[in-house]
Amino acid sequence: MPHFSYEGRNREGAKVSGVVEADGRSQAASQLLADGITPITIQAAVQAKQKDGEGPKQIRIKFLEKVKIDELIMFSRQMHSLTKAGVPLTRAMRGLAGSLRNPVLQEAVNALSDDLDKGNTLSSAMSKHPKIFNDLYTSIIHVGENTGRLDAAFAQMAAYLELERNTIKNVKQATRYPMFVLVAISVAIAIINIFVIPAFKSVFESLGGSVPWQTKVLINISDFMVAWWPVLIVGGVGAFFAFKRWSASDDGGLRWDRIKLRMPLVGGIFYRVVLGRFTRTFSMILNAGVPIEQGLVVVSRAVGNRHIGKKVAGMRQAIERGESFTQAAGRTEMFSPLVMQMLAVGEETGQVDQMLAEAADFYEEEVDYDLKNLATAIEPILILAIGGMVLVLALGVFLPLWELSTAING
Repeated sequence: MPHFSYEGRNREGAKVSGVVEADGRSQAASQLLADGITPITIQAAVQAKQKDGEGPKQIRIKFLEKVKIDELIMFSRQMHSLTKAGVPLTRAMRGLAGSLRNPVLQEAVNALSDDLDKGNTLSSAMSKHPKIFNDLYTSIIHVGENTGRLDAAFAQMAAYLELERNTIKNVKQATRYPMFVLVAISVAIAIINIFVIPAFKSVFESLGGSVPWQTKVLINISDFMVAWWPVLIVGGVGAFFAFKRWSASDDGGLRWDRIKLRMPLVGGIFYRVVLGRFTRTFSMILNAGVPIEQGLVVVSRAVGNRHIGKKVAGMRQAIERGESFTQAAGRTEMFSPLVMQMLAVGEETGQVDQMLAEAADFYEEEVDYDLKNLATAIEPILILAIGGMVLVLALGVFLPLWELSTAING
């Protein structure tokens, strides 16, 4: 029978450690709990030896570690199954933590178990890990705890995260081709300026004579890149990190999110993605029983765009002043007339959550259509860019060679 090394706390709160024999981590956790020991970590005996230095150690780079959406979906599904089966919450968390491969999520689940042992609620414990469980997640779990339907709350979050994953996947798939072409063009330009143009420059200098102005421009650009390439690389990296820092700030992030929605070709897609996320999330919030004012606060932080989030927060203020939901939504000018009609019907019939869900389906269908046609819309632009690059090279490199050949033959 396998052996497991554990660390935990006894009834007096003192830290204890040892080895227990069990068929699996969940059984080992059950045995420890029966003995009055609350486990903190449970590891296979082989892993424990590696921890003591008798085997290879894993090198962890914490700032690169994160919880992927697939792992959060799997966690939500497993918690749904465990809570639906009636497994005690702390025991479910302990058993699940032992099977998780992501160390960040494993540490978070162990911390959740410790907080539950101290008498805290699950939603308050999750709020201590905002990078893993956002406001939307903790709000849905809070409602599930208060209504006694925690299993349904986890199922709801799993379904929502799956829709979010599909949207992200479709956006990445649609933008992969144009991004690859742009990177290839940039690499080609760098290679031409650093290696090709200097070779032609030596040929022109050895033959003497004047060269066209197009060639002079190419040679000057090439000389600049060859002489200053370290500065260009450092400047590019510095500009990237400066942009990341600016976009992470409150003011910069708000401006960047507004700019993204106005970008040609892709701005409209980003806009509909955000609106689809808003309607889907708000529908789920209302369906779970969260008050509309509190739900708008949660949704404003979950839409993924601070510009739209600011408008959603403005809807909350308008509703608190006594305006109806439809009037508050109309003031933001975010929605099309068709969606506004759907929201008005939902408010009149008391089925706003259902109308929001239908609006989310409408936006998601539009996004799917736009993403399928994105490559078709971008292809002419990419062809023009490649054609322009070839034309510049032809005028700058081959024109003087053609003139020289004509002069020799003439």
